[in-house]
Amino acid sequence: MEKEIVKRAIEYVKNLFADDFSGHDFHHTMRVYKQTLIISDTVECNKDRCALIALLHDVDDHKLSPKTCKNLDNARAFLNTEGVDSEKIDVICSNISKLSFSKNIDPSLMDVEGQIVQDADRLDAIGAIGIARTFAYGGNHNRPIYNPDSNEKDSTIAHFYDKLLKLGDTMNTQKGKELAIQRNEFMKDYLKQFYSEWN
Repeated sequence: MEKEIVKRAIEYVKNLFADDFSGHDFHHTMRVYKQTLIISDTVECNKDRCALIALLHDVDDHKLSPKTCKNLDNARAFLNTEGVDSEKIDVICSNISKLSFSKNIDPSLMDVEGQIVQDADRLDAIGAIGIARTFAYGGNHNRPIYNPDSNEKDSTIAHFYDKLLKLGDTMNTQKGKELAIQRNEFMKDYLKQFYSEWN
């Protein structure tokens, strides 16, 4: 039963994000899902719940779906259609609602399944793919790449310092911490190369 729900959740997010080019597309969701499976093998957890939290984690994201984000309407509607009982839906949605970096919610308020998905989601925001996603998102939102003559913080390069370089220190699981190290070093090397070319 759970495997069938996972298959249908994959189809659901594939259709929902078909026209997204902001870096929060279907492929991002699938990378988070696959990374979640890798991390979940190292921690005692409910893997089915991990899978659904991962697959549905962006369907009501405030940046992508501001009309549904408050109550996670899309996630709830999908899970209701699949016949998931209300208590499980509440647990899944509660974890999804606490994942965001910007909300700065204490991870101890999440279940271990939410902590695993949070690590997987944050890993996709750093390293080579994280860099690509950051510039895709910046361009999609009319942000300058970099402006050395301005104090303006709203540039893509500024985002590295506002968020990306901090994510490695926020990992919940040992596996997440290990995977973040190399990606974090790659970003630091990228910034060195960026500044050397810019100057």
